[in-house]
Amino acid sequence: MILEAKALTYAVGDKLLLDQVDFQIQAGERFAIVGPNGAGKTTLFKLICRLLKPRAGSVRLDQKPLAEYSRKALGRWIAYVPQAMARQDHFTVREFVLMGRYPHLSPFTSISRKDDAAVDRALELTRMQDFALRDLGTLSGGEQQKVLIAAALAQEPRLLLLDEPTAFLDPFQQEQIHQLLETIHSQTRMTLLEVTHDVNRAALGHDRILGLRDGRVVFLGTPEALMQAPVLENIYGKRFLLARHPDNGHMIVLPDAGKGKT
Repeated sequence: MILEAKALTYAVGDKLLLDQVDFQIQAGERFAIVGPNGAGKTTLFKLICRLLKPRAGSVRLDQKPLAEYSRKALGRWIAYVPQAMARQDHFTVREFVLMGRYPHLSPFTSISRKDDAAVDRALELTRMQDFALRDLGTLSGGEQQKVLIAAALAQEPRLLLLDEPTAFLDPFQQEQIHQLLETIHSQTRMTLLEVTHDVNRAALGHDRILGLRDGRVVFLGTPEALMQAPVLENIYGKRFLLARHPDNGHMIVLPDAGKGKT
């Protein structure tokens, strides 16, 4: 077990955003979190990254309370990939990825061969080595997302947190990111924890899924158990249309065409 949340609770004033959340993630697992807007997904991520402090309950990383890790030690365990990159036009791709080495650097030491090698590996794995000298502001959305992933890989973490990594991307770029994450997992066996609004992505690309609604766990199980109409309705509060994927036979969600005329 690499991560465990136990009775995790967070509130702002009298409003509960997370209520008694329990789950465990095994090392090397691909784990997804799904749920409607306002379910508590982002709050949960912030608690795992220790950007927020829980009102009650705990998070344990490798059997050790999260609060006992120094900031640098935590950075060697967990890397976070946000939805999109803030404007960083004055950095090149390589300079930005090098920033991911912060948990391994000291103010009194220069960049080592080990740091350069970690950056090279991250750029190679994300296939961004040919973009190393490009300014970030000249990249497409999909290319910027690959740079964010490369910077996270340069941390050499054991747990990679991804917050909607394909948000704002077109279908082609989404598929590129999905394939990249599959490659990262197959080559590194790194534990992947992803928040996604794409139910099909959760079911087709992960080992287990956690479903949140109103800050509570309403589902925890396999993709096969998730892709049942009553289960999805309980998570999202709406009816879903399901069918079998023509290539692999797995259940997928179909778009709802509605009843109106076009």
